[in-house]
Amino acid sequence: MTPVPPRLEIKDLRRAYGGRTVVDGVSLSIMPGQVTCLLGPSGCGKSTTLRMIAGVEMQDSGTIHVDGKLICDTIFRIPPERREIGLMFQDFALFPHLSVADNVGFGLKKGRKAERRARIEELLDRVDLKRFIDGYPHQLSGGEQQRVALARALAPRPRIMLMDEPFSGLDNRLRDGIRDETLSILKEEDTAVLLVTHEPDEAMRMADEIALMRDGKIVMQGAPYNVYTRPVDRAAVAFFSDANVIRAQVSGALAQTPFGRFLAPGVPDGTWVDIVFRPQHVRIDFDRAGKGPLPTAIDGTPARAVVERARFMGSESLVEFVMDHDGSRLKATVPNVFMPQPGAVMWLTIPRDRCFVFPVKEGDHG
Repeated sequence: MTPVPPRLEIKDLRRAYGGRTVVDGVSLSIMPGQVTCLLGPSGCGKSTTLRMIAGVEMQDSGTIHVDGKLICDTIFRIPPERREIGLMFQDFALFPHLSVADNVGFGLKKGRKAERRARIEELLDRVDLKRFIDGYPHQLSGGEQQRVALARALAPRPRIMLMDEPFSGLDNRLRDGIRDETLSILKEEDTAVLLVTHEPDEAMRMADEIALMRDGKIVMQGAPYNVYTRPVDRAAVAFFSDANVIRAQVSGALAQTPFGRFLAPGVPDGTWVDIVFRPQHVRIDFDRAGKGPLPTAIDGTPARAVVERARFMGSESLVEFVMDHDGSRLKATVPNVFMPQPGAVMWLTIPRDRCFVFPVKEGDHG
């Protein structure tokens, strides 16, 4: 049985401006019905990658394939309007002088008038806006305009949908519902989706696969769970959440810290490492011995700390500590309400299986 080729496959895409490389060897493949998020900070090359796939910008090298067929290299190029690729952007880009129906039908050039009208009505019904079919964009809310933009992008039945920060202009109260609705429709259409975002929460919520991008390169790629729980470096941990960092030197494949020793297999003696862990994984006790079971080897050694301040964040509390051993600061999050007074002495432990050990890179701050 012949394997199904990816709906979208890009290989080694590169783009430079004025001698500065913006996209540096990016490769991705997306299957029909799959949502991949290209995640990274502003300026890392995400939108440039999207523009090259759409055909509005040419790559300096690399190839783009759709359903196994070459659509663009540095010599051969199918024009953007023939690539069967839909586009959605932050500003929606609806035509203010056209009705909702005409906006949705703008990309429908083929078929009889009745067939085009039926497709428009079908899509507006799916986004629950059929009642506005003869209205105009200025009569709609931001969320409703976004849904019209989605219907317009889907109308020609694109094989691929490229989305560049399409939800960032929406009110937070609307965003989750609109995102879920959009994702459901795209999945039903069996569309391959490449979503560009700088928001980790959005990527975790929407993606089947996340490609984390930095300085023009994809630094890691995989299912959201794997990207979050198996980060490639300290910066990858910090991109998804707050992170605490302890710096230590390796001796005999062990890094000694106030929280006990951490394994650092394969790391040469004398190497400095960062031990990175998230605030939600810090364990807090009022007494070194504790009133429950003693800390295990997995928990490590309790370290003494003083509460600097505590804040209630809604679903959790954030407690900031000053560590006794060196005056460094450490954050912990606790479910519900936990508001110890500043100056209170507590003992902290860190589960070994929740920590990441990375050799220190040039430019990393302790």
